Amino acid sequence: MRIAQVAPLYESVPPRLYGGTERIVSYLTEQLVELGHEVTLFAAGDSRTAARLVRGAPRALRLDPRVVDSVAHHVAQLRTVCDRAGDFDVIHNHMDYIGFPVALTTSTPFVTTLHGRLDMPDLEPIFAAYRDLDLISISNDQRGPVPRARWRGTVYHGLPASLYAPGDGRGGYLAFLGRISPEKRVDSAIRVAEHTGVPLKIAAKIDRADVGYHESVIRPMLAASSLVEFIGEIGEKDKAAFLGGAKALLFPVDWPEPFGLVMIEAMACGTPIISRRRGSVPEVIDEGETGFICDDEASMIAAVERLDTIDRARCRAVFDSRFSARRMAEDYLAIYRALLEERSRRGAA
Repeated sequence: MRIAQVAPLYESVPPRLYGGTERIVSYLTEQLVELGHEVTLFAAGDSRTAARLVRGAPRALRLDPRVVDSVAHHVAQLRTVCDRAGDFDVIHNHMDYIGFPVALTTSTPFVTTLHGRLDMPDLEPIFAAYRDLDLISISNDQRGPVPRARWRGTVYHGLPASLYAPGDGRGGYLAFLGRISPEKRVDSAIRVAEHTGVPLKIAAKIDRADVGYHESVIRPMLAASSLVEFIGEIGEKDKAAFLGGAKALLFPVDWPEPFGLVMIEAMACGTPIISRRRGSVPEVIDEGETGFICDDEASMIAAVERLDTIDRARCRAVFDSRFSARRMAEDYLAIYRALLEERSRRGAA
């Protein structure tokens, strides 16, 4: 099958540091190539791939100080996709709604995976105007705000089976991995550590938009605590040791989490998760088997005392069965084939 993968340009594919969407595009692209498909990746020029790379920008936009208007680069990439559309059997868009107009210009099956939250009022006119486009969700909960969209399936994220080796948790600390932002609630993770007396290590990125939250809320908490260590942003090569050495991953999100890639990263390392009941969490965590789903901080604190009841080998086994890159690629291929069959039937009619 000739497949186009269209990635955002903010990060390379895969990203050097933080970047969930671009990492998933990378894992999917490489797995599709391994399965024998002819894949073209539209992405930043510093991307690394076994597929054919079409550069939408010289390098990741986040790392280029000359970039002022990132939308301009994405619109230019979309023109290239339009011009090449006839070369593919299917076009898979990961650029969110900015890629929607391309679907109207081509007869090539075009499908979009939505990687973000969908509960913002600004999105209502977009989904009303493009209600006939084919969409894929990354969790069933993500669909809630737009239930009448043309959903073609839910495909959970997956990671290469060899990416992380299981750890033993002997570091004895709790781990927080992600972004320093109000919705990720690192402040809650700090309070859990303080109440339980278990050290907490924070490996997190601080976006420009979240500097105020970090300075006003998190920095004073860090200064007041002897249990908490702030490591900063880490790359993929450091995650296995960071997550594998932890007693548990704290994931105290307080927003409609679309998926939560870090949860399956932890599972791959054999590390249980303690999370709030938000968004996709009940779809990813098996209660009492790969972690604990909590309703408040008090229950998260109590869950720390129950970590010895979780079998780390079982966490890894669940990852292997539910969240591998191979399973993700096969799920997407099933949707691609369904779209091609529908186009064939329409052509016959």
